[in-house]
Amino acid sequence: MRTSTRTPHRAVVVAAVVALGAGLLGGCAEDSDDPDGGPGNSGTDAGGRTTIEIGTFGVFGYKQAGLYDEYMKLHPEILIKEDVTERVDTYYPELLTHLAANSGLQDIQAIEVGNINEIATTQADKFEDLSKAPGVDKSNWLDWKWAQGTTKDGRTVALGTDIGPMGMCYRKDLFEKAGLPTDREAVGRLWAGDWQKYVEAGKRYKAKGPKGTAFTDSAAGLFAAVNNGYAERFYDADGELIYKDSPAVKTAWDVAMQAVEGGLTAKLKQFDKAWDQAYANGTFATVSCPPWMLGYIKEKAGAAGEDKWDVAAAPKPANWGGSFIGVPKAGRNKAEAVKLAAWLTAPEQQAKLFDKQASFPSTPPAYELDAVSGARNPYFGDAPTGRLFAEAAKGIPTLVLGPKDQQIGTAFGDVGILQVEQQGKSPEQGWEAALKEIDNAVDGG
Repeated sequence: MRTSTRTPHRAVVVAAVVALGAGLLGGCAEDSDDPDGGPGNSGTDAGGRTTIEIGTFGVFGYKQAGLYDEYMKLHPEILIKEDVTERVDTYYPELLTHLAANSGLQDIQAIEVGNINEIATTQADKFEDLSKAPGVDKSNWLDWKWAQGTTKDGRTVALGTDIGPMGMCYRKDLFEKAGLPTDREAVGRLWAGDWQKYVEAGKRYKAKGPKGTAFTDSAAGLFAAVNNGYAERFYDADGELIYKDSPAVKTAWDVAMQAVEGGLTAKLKQFDKAWDQAYANGTFATVSCPPWMLGYIKEKAGAAGEDKWDVAAAPKPANWGGSFIGVPKAGRNKAEAVKLAAWLTAPEQQAKLFDKQASFPSTPPAYELDAVSGARNPYFGDAPTGRLFAEAAKGIPTLVLGPKDQQIGTAFGDVGILQVEQQGKSPEQGWEAALKEIDNAVDGG
């Protein structure tokens, strides 16, 4: 899972300085005293096991799905330690800082899809080539997913983990109180084929829904869902920036502004604590949800949300999120890290991860395994998530990625849209604020 569009990003230069300071305070690779294999020591624990450190962001799911424990049982000489950063806008600048310094890096580093182009085009020499690693078979991956982590000269700097075919999660209890259908097939028909129909459904909800609740969590999440249904968004196929005039961006912005001006959103910032708490409190009725979001909802809504949430088809096919893992050349235990990275991303493990955490595989052979093809999610009303998301994946466009995708998406969502949604600025003012933020990010890096 994780984020790009999933979590916000502030100015890279400022964040990198903060990250550098935090890295120095936390201890560099050369200075660690951690007896269990912290950065910079021999990479072994007191029992002589080789320690593999994995740097991730958000809820990646490997630990929760038991994959680390399974691997360590298969390889008792290995100890796996995960270093989790909650937000990718904190994680990624720190990663860039450590790559520049060739220190402070974990043995395996996660990379969000919004950052993979920049890594593959500007940082490829800092990562091991995994294209011919033992246990890695290119044919296992979706062609476009493999290509995203591969350089023009054929070096694969990171292996694809999940993808994010879009669904729409909704609260059945809140829909019922608002007089809307609750059956997932009927819910999907409410807005099938058109995001404008989703807005209209929101107006119906607002008219009769429970007081103190909103139709959807945030306009930024809605923007991302609409925008990611287009192949060309921020860059065109030639790699040129088009965000100011992109039909995808303009359409997504218009839908998001309709939701704000119609009072349909809870005015929340995704992945902030208030957003997490809103899941627990049941204060919004829908959220655009790729598969990785299901695990997040389950964790944040807790037992009280079980069987109240369900998932239906989104208005249009789209891909939101998806990640990669790579092995930095500056890591201590590269050979063992490569083996673990290959194992974690193999179809069998991707299927297990989907079964436990709802992260949808980027390896089609996994779709034929029972863990995916017959998957149902009991937390979400026993929804047939394997079938639902596999169907959604068929229509996903091959997204054109650029080096500043994550910064651009975040500027629209967490600068421009939030100014309209939370500060009462006009859509025109929000648009100009987003463009200013993007221009600074693009010109500065």
